[in-house]
Amino acid sequence: MRPFLRLQAKKLIAPALASALLFGYTPPVTEILFYHLQSRSLEAVLPHLIERSREKSWRVVVQGTTRERLAALDERLWTYDEASFLPHATDENGDPAVQPVLLTMGPGNPNGAAIRFLIEGAPIPGDAKSYERIVLIFDGNDPEAVEAARTAWRGVKADGFAATYWRQNETGRWEKQA
Repeated sequence: MRPFLRLQAKKLIAPALASALLFGYTPPVTEILFYHLQSRSLEAVLPHLIERSREKSWRVVVQGTTRERLAALDERLWTYDEASFLPHATDENGDPAVQPVLLTMGPGNPNGAAIRFLIEGAPIPGDAKSYERIVLIFDGNDPEAVEAARTAWRGVKADGFAATYWRQNETGRWEKQA
């Protein structure tokens, strides 16, 4: 950038930044939700969570760690409700950029999703701050999954993310625990 333009840019940006700080503007922080499955399976819970995300007009990425699980979810999202379905694709079929819901094993955000669901122990992504929300879903009946979620919790809290912990009660409803 030319020195004159750089100086002009500084003159324009500095007052706007000062006003933002003066009036208490803080940039949005990615929410990270931990969902502890107890009485219902991932296949029973995930379609409803995706539906709620789509009601907000959010694009969705679901990241798993095995092709078999993603294939099962792919089938489930077409058939979970007789009255409706969730339009989606895997990163192996269709153009990821145009999908409202994308099932993947990979990193990145090829469909510009606002929310990312992490299943099967998929890690918190390096670009976590680019999402409005990340939902880590883990099986509360699997001690290794519980310990991995605890480790992820400590990591996101240390990184300054807004994290909440939700657990299913005996009827399958979500209750905020922390």
